[in-house]
Amino acid sequence: MEFLESIVSTLSSIVWGPPMLILLVGTGIYLTIILKGMQFWALPHALKLIFHKEHNGEGEISHFAALMTALAATVGIGNIVGVATAITMGGPGAVFWMWVTGLVGMATKYSEAVLAVKYRQRGHHGFKGGPMYYLTYGLDMPRLGMAFAVFTALAAFGIGNMTQANAVSQILSTQMDIPTWVTGLVLLTLTAVVILGGIKSIGKFTSFLVPFMIVGYVVAAVTILILHADKIGGAFGLIFGHAFSPIAAGGGFIGATMAAAIRYGVARGVFSNESGLGSAPIAAAAAKTNDPVRQALVSMTQTFIDTLVVCTMTALIILIAPFWQQGVSPGLLTMQSFNLYLGSTGSYIVIIATVLFAFSTILGWSYYGEKAFEYIVGEKYIRLYRVLFIAFVMVGAMMKLEFVWNFSDLMNGMMAIPNLIALLLLSRVISSESNRYFKSLK
Repeated sequence: MEFLESIVSTLSSIVWGPPMLILLVGTGIYLTIILKGMQFWALPHALKLIFHKEHNGEGEISHFAALMTALAATVGIGNIVGVATAITMGGPGAVFWMWVTGLVGMATKYSEAVLAVKYRQRGHHGFKGGPMYYLTYGLDMPRLGMAFAVFTALAAFGIGNMTQANAVSQILSTQMDIPTWVTGLVLLTLTAVVILGGIKSIGKFTSFLVPFMIVGYVVAAVTILILHADKIGGAFGLIFGHAFSPIAAGGGFIGATMAAAIRYGVARGVFSNESGLGSAPIAAAAAKTNDPVRQALVSMTQTFIDTLVVCTMTALIILIAPFWQQGVSPGLLTMQSFNLYLGSTGSYIVIIATVLFAFSTILGWSYYGEKAFEYIVGEKYIRLYRVLFIAFVMVGAMMKLEFVWNFSDLMNGMMAIPNLIALLLLSRVISSESNRYFKSLK
């Protein structure tokens, strides 16, 4: 087993090395150029579309529900622990590179959704779409589509299921002495109640849960920042000041080079918003819409909310507190920073956020995995998949998952490769659809 773990860990490091990060960011930059910086000037219009209902549009769920399902999967423990890891390993400047990843990632996320809706297919259980379908029907590359589906189905059981359940069970066990089996049983039950009803049930539940959890977390963070407004300028100074220059190591802080800032900022940013991985467009394909661009604009706001809002709040709280230079582990860094300013209430806010963020990720990824599984084996086995997915929640809550984390990282990286190939080869389609839509608005 140790030999297998070593192989997976090595492969994961290779896949997520500099070439992959350059490909991800490079694709985002290329799409930003051909779309003429659309994510910047069209953002206000995109935010308005979130609450727009297309009564005559084809699909199963609203723009808002599709966005909430995708946000459910992306706003997770990466927004809490991932940001802390980026700062610990890459210094304050890593946050700047997370922002860069988020800004160009908005173009990537938009492009994924355009293709997902344009090439989606109608099935017995509603519309189905995502990279496996635009690879198959847009590029006539069904084998590459199948590869993406396999990687996604495997990743769903790992990063989208067991690792999230484990994160919840561990924090409740260490902070509140709740047995892991109790957490597992509760999570299993709640997951079953929601996902057995399919995308409509998931969309309805996440439409309630996701706004509540994001707004609650951001309000707590903003409250701290308002009360300590005199420190915000210093935090931004650290971010911009060390984006291009090294910072001296202090205490347990080990990030001291520009290379480290870029590497960990980009890596954590990608893991947080998932732009380029190809997961979110699977949810976008289920939206009620007659225009691919309209849903794509809504999907684009997902990256904005995840990285430029939620991750920024976490980063600022960490940087106005002193712990990031005192050797505090990433797993405790955010909690201790909140606790410094809000006392025990701050700790409970982070605990509750971790639980809700992780549970929402389970729900979002259950749908991604389901659609990938459906592409591989057909629609008649969907209920079997849902039962298996629910069962693995209990498994994840009660076992150690170092191997699963590495395996999941590897599968996520392998998902990105065929998806990025499709985005680059279908970039003319993305540009053409975008030009058509924005001309119609004039």
